[in-house]
Amino acid sequence: MLDNPEIIQTDEQLTAVIHLTVPRAEISNVMGSAIAEVMAVISAQSIVPVGPCFSYHLKRPSDIFDFEVGFPVNKPITPNGRVKLGKLPAAKVIRTTYRGGYEGLGAAWGEFCVWIESNGFCAQDSLWECYTSGPESDPDPAKWRTELNRPLTI
Repeated sequence: MLDNPEIIQTDEQLTAVIHLTVPRAEISNVMGSAIAEVMAVISAQSIVPVGPCFSYHLKRPSDIFDFEVGFPVNKPITPNGRVKLGKLPAAKVIRTTYRGGYEGLGAAWGEFCVWIESNGFCAQDSLWECYTSGPESDPDPAKWRTELNRPLTI
């Protein structure tokens, strides 16, 4: 289930991320360990995330996901291993919230992209999702929320 989309302007946000390029079928096998690795590095540097975990896709996913997973931070991190400093862009985005389990995200993105196009908007290839509530906050997937963001072309 998707909330009504809205257009907003985002500010550039510093991030701590790991860049991954994996087949679609492998996404669930790499996310957990990458998230834990980012958290370990930022915690070791006494940095606290200033927002939820996110994944930033450099292009619309196909059979291969080329993306960064990480957390927004309020100061630059010192790169360590696979964890690097990154940024979410300042952009005019169209945003909605998906309500449900992660297995429904592909269909939610498909529905959202159709809505964007059918309403006359032109979106960039990049996109990101923020996991605002998930299994760490409630075991019931019906209560999970994922924010979907598509930057618009200007």
